[in-house]
Amino acid sequence: MMKDISIGRFVQGNSVLHRLDPRMKVLLFIIYMVTLFLADEPVTMLAAIAVVLFITLLSRISTIEVLRSIRPIVFIMIFIFIINVLTIRSGETLWSWWVIKVTYGGLERAVLMVLRLLLLIVATSVLLTLTTTPLKLADALESLGSPLKVIKVPVNEIAMTISIAIRFIPTLVEETDKIMKAQSSRGAEYDTGNVFQRAKGYVAVLVPLFVSAFKRAEELAVAMDARCYQGGVGKTKLHPLRLKPFDFLWFFILTVVAFIPVAVDLLPKLI
Repeated sequence: MMKDISIGRFVQGNSVLHRLDPRMKVLLFIIYMVTLFLADEPVTMLAAIAVVLFITLLSRISTIEVLRSIRPIVFIMIFIFIINVLTIRSGETLWSWWVIKVTYGGLERAVLMVLRLLLLIVATSVLLTLTTTPLKLADALESLGSPLKVIKVPVNEIAMTISIAIRFIPTLVEETDKIMKAQSSRGAEYDTGNVFQRAKGYVAVLVPLFVSAFKRAEELAVAMDARCYQGGVGKTKLHPLRLKPFDFLWFFILTVVAFIPVAVDLLPKLI
């Protein structure tokens, strides 16, 4: 159920991606995101699928954990697929009824859009959340954003906020699951009735969830204030990030792998 969602959940391991410097993983994620959006043809999308499968195998994370990261966006993928199929009308007409018209171009574009979103979520999970602890991810963002301190951007506070948000996603999911079970024991129903009846049932979940979230936020703020937290002022690290030859080697390898879809797209044009 809700507790099976793996967003923000770190999976312990000793793979290449687990040992890779988190700053390198953030940069690799940006590179993979760019190459995924450049993949605009079926052939390049197949190459992008092969690349994401490669980094997934490299992470040594079970298929079940990866599929759990996809579950929360299934509805979004279905919505994007339907919108693209119904709004894009190019190419041969496959089926039509009244004002609804499904074309080959619209179907192709819908499949490519859904695959792009799917691969992006998998790459995000494998490169960042599943193989990197929230603390290391925050340190990486803080380190990469350190040049912005020159223009007075509160990099430390932003990195801490992102880290806390990622850290508390599993906690909020678990809290939601507990509230839903408690309301179900009192007769609340979430899977029966029309859309409005289901939405009304979820109100009984959202209200206590928001109250609990604000309470946790207040407790966290009081705890940080009691410990005299002042952002990056006088801040030291127990385990500072240090780049090693291993990090540079795998960053180069994975960057080359990331550009395979782009090479597949450019090769026929150059020939």
